[in-house]
Amino acid sequence: MNTEILTCEKEISVKNSCFDLARTLDCGQAFRWVQTGENEWHGVAFGRPLTLVQEGDEINFKGTNAEDFENIWKPYFDLDRDYGALCERFSADPHLKKAVEECSGIRLLRQEPWEAICSFIISANNNIPRIKGIIDRLCRLLGEHLGGDDYSFPSPEKVAEAGTEGIAPIRAGFRAKYIVDAAQKVANGEIDFEKIYAASLDEGRDELIKIKGVGEKVAQCALLYGFGKVDAFPVDVWVKRIMAEMYPDGLPECTNGVRGIAQQYLFHWRRTQ
Repeated sequence: MNTEILTCEKEISVKNSCFDLARTLDCGQAFRWVQTGENEWHGVAFGRPLTLVQEGDEINFKGTNAEDFENIWKPYFDLDRDYGALCERFSADPHLKKAVEECSGIRLLRQEPWEAICSFIISANNNIPRIKGIIDRLCRLLGEHLGGDDYSFPSPEKVAEAGTEGIAPIRAGFRAKYIVDAAQKVANGEIDFEKIYAASLDEGRDELIKIKGVGEKVAQCALLYGFGKVDAFPVDVWVKRIMAEMYPDGLPECTNGVRGIAQQYLFHWRRTQ
């Protein structure tokens, strides 16, 4: 399904039947989007606030411009990928067919790598409301005030400078030392984003697990949601159940190269059943 884009001053409309805001923004892949109305969401990414309103298969991007849409929001919402064709491909498998039919409209979010790393460190052994609370407090504490109630995600340099004592107000518990270690290693170049972008999945994972507290699952999440490596495959308790119940011999061939996107549909479908 091709995306139709209509632009005017301060607003851009996207028409795409394979795009559901609620399912995309509240399926566990990002933590800074808040539902502000029946079909309205507001959030901040890449230091830019955005309000989104869905009417049928049309989504209005409010408070942005053509340049930011092209450079930030189009990649962020993966709008160049044909999810209609992808879901048709997944439908070769009976379980995935149900998942894409019952959870249609999920798109993979291409987030800022540092935010993805930090967010999924915070997510370890945690629940979504608490994850959102910690991240919100971190942004208010160290992020740039963007006006209104909006704050940017703080840079790794800011977090590294604050240290574990400085971020105590976010109440991250044992994760604080891992957040600071990640910030220090990104800030000093020990974790090189360009190297990870160019690396294979295994090489990218090996780079990320240099960070204290980052294991296989957090590394795979960062690769999938922060570096756009759509074949990355995070495994949490829900995905373990899916694999045991439906795919004891591994995912079907129709997911090859895009296992991370297939995982997102299966995860949300299984979790909401």
